[in-house]
Amino acid sequence: MGLKRWAYVALPLLLASAPMARAQDAAAGEKVFARCAICHSLEAGKGSTIGPHLDGVVGRRAGTVPGYMYSPGMAKAGITWTTPNLDKFIASPATIVPGNKMPFAGLPDAHARADLIAFLATKK
Repeated sequence: MGLKRWAYVALPLLLASAPMARAQDAAAGEKVFARCAICHSLEAGKGSTIGPHLDGVVGRRAGTVPGYMYSPGMAKAGITWTTPNLDKFIASPATIVPGNKMPFAGLPDAHARADLIAFLATKK
């Protein structure tokens, strides 16, 4: 079989087997946030509970919520919570900021993380 003919047969099969792109779903992310709400508020004026509030977290520098006592590691992390940084942190907090005091092992589901971040991005 010639290369061109092989490409016409193989390419559609390859594309059909590739994972479909999935848009982030803020509504689904709100449901994921229920796990976070145990420790985090979405209201800046309400103050911190166990963890700092997450209102406006997307785009904020880590360790900068006034009045919250961050771990030294988080206070000195130098991270801005961009979508990629939040994704990495939520997947494995202890790997991204060693010594942080958040007792959360991480969220391994990439779709759930994307949805959660999409939800958090609506909170400004």
